[in-house]
Amino acid sequence: MIEEIKSNAEERMAKCIEAAKAQMAKVRTGRAHPSLLNTIQVSYYGTMTPLTQVGNVTVEDSRTLAVTLFDRSMTQAVEKAIMSSDLGLNPMSAGATIRIPLPALTEERRRDLVKVVRAEAENSRIAVRNVRRDANSEFKTLEKDKACSEDDARRGEDDIQKITDSFIKQVDAVLAIKEAELMEV
Repeated sequence: MIEEIKSNAEERMAKCIEAAKAQMAKVRTGRAHPSLLNTIQVSYYGTMTPLTQVGNVTVEDSRTLAVTLFDRSMTQAVEKAIMSSDLGLNPMSAGATIRIPLPALTEERRRDLVKVVRAEAENSRIAVRNVRRDANSEFKTLEKDKACSEDDARRGEDDIQKITDSFIKQVDAVLAIKEAELMEV
C-alpha cells in the first residue's frame, strides 16, 4: 500500500513537470518555433479548430514561421486568429501560405517574459507540493486505520519528501534553461 501511494505521487509529480514544460514552451523566445501557434484556434466553418488542423506550420528561418493552409479560403480567418491572439504577431499572406515574422524581443519584454516563466515555475512547485500533501494525508489515514505502523508511515513521508525535492529540482532546472533561452540575444 505504501509503495502504491509513493508510485502514484511520483506519477502525479511527473505530470506536473510535463505541464510546466508545456506552459513554458508557449512563452516566446527569440527563435521561431511551430509550437508558438499551438494555442491558436481558427473558426473553421463555424467550429473552433486548432491552427495545426487547418494548415501545416513550419519554420522558414530563425525569425519566420510559415503556415501552409490546406484550404485557401481560410486565409482571412487564420490571419484574423493570429492577429487577435495575445502573441503580438503580424501575419502576411501570399496565396495559400501565411508568413509570420517574429519581431526581435526588447530587453524589457525579455524581463517580462522571465517573470511570466518564474510565475509558471512557482505554480508547478505548488502543484508538486500539493501532491506531497495528498500523499502524506494518505499515510496518516493508513496509520489512523491501523493499516500500517507509525514507523512505516514516517518512512513513507520521508520518501515522499525526497521525491518532492527531486521534482522541485527538475522544475528549477527547466526554469533555468528557459530563462537562459529568453535572455540570450
